[in-house]
Amino acid sequence: MRILAIDTALPAVSVCVLDENAGEPVAMESLAMEKGHAEALLPMIERVMAGVDGGFASLDRVAATVGPGSFTGIRIGVAAARGIALARGLETVGVSTLAAFAAPLLTQESDSIVAAAIDARHGRVYFSAYGPAGRILTSPRILTVRDACRLLGGSRVRATGPGAILLRDEASSGADIVPVQISAAPDIVAVARLGLAAVPDNAPIRPVYLKAPDVKPPANRTSPVVTA
Repeated sequence: MRILAIDTALPAVSVCVLDENAGEPVAMESLAMEKGHAEALLPMIERVMAGVDGGFASLDRVAATVGPGSFTGIRIGVAAARGIALARGLETVGVSTLAAFAAPLLTQESDSIVAAAIDARHGRVYFSAYGPAGRILTSPRILTVRDACRLLGGSRVRATGPGAILLRDEASSGADIVPVQISAAPDIVAVARLGLAAVPDNAPIRPVYLKAPDVKPPANRTSPVVTA
């Protein structure tokens, strides 16, 4: 099976094509950016696919990160993946951003907990935790940094993701939290591997929003009554 993986959920645009039995990607590209995901994504997909023998016709599946992350970024990646899949008749799967951060650590032999965290602002993090063999201990949710550390208790923890430092600082006198593999966005190869392993019926390509938007449209105002 060959998959096209897309990530635009955080401050980066990344694209990867990976074969099921290959150790290295067929082609990939990643670019860190705070804005401009919509303008950068489709040209990047075209460049990556230009380096793939058989092009789009060689693909079996398309994956995209579905959150948590930026509202706009998530929508951009999901829409692109759905469009390509519809045009080519391909399977689609959604990949958790938190799971993609945690995945590289879960392949390493260790009895420590792996915690993935993304800064959700205002003292909160998007958070999930995993035990040995990838067992889910805490499903993705939004918590205060303090509550996330309380869930970890006094455990030995390897923390990853852009919110890992927040966990370590909050738990300085509590859990043994060691930040590792900190990056602003997940490894696109990890996204692709999770996409290959996913079961489509259990991994819908549907945005996962764990909090309401920071910006809301203005409330409707009642029009003044005009009398003759």
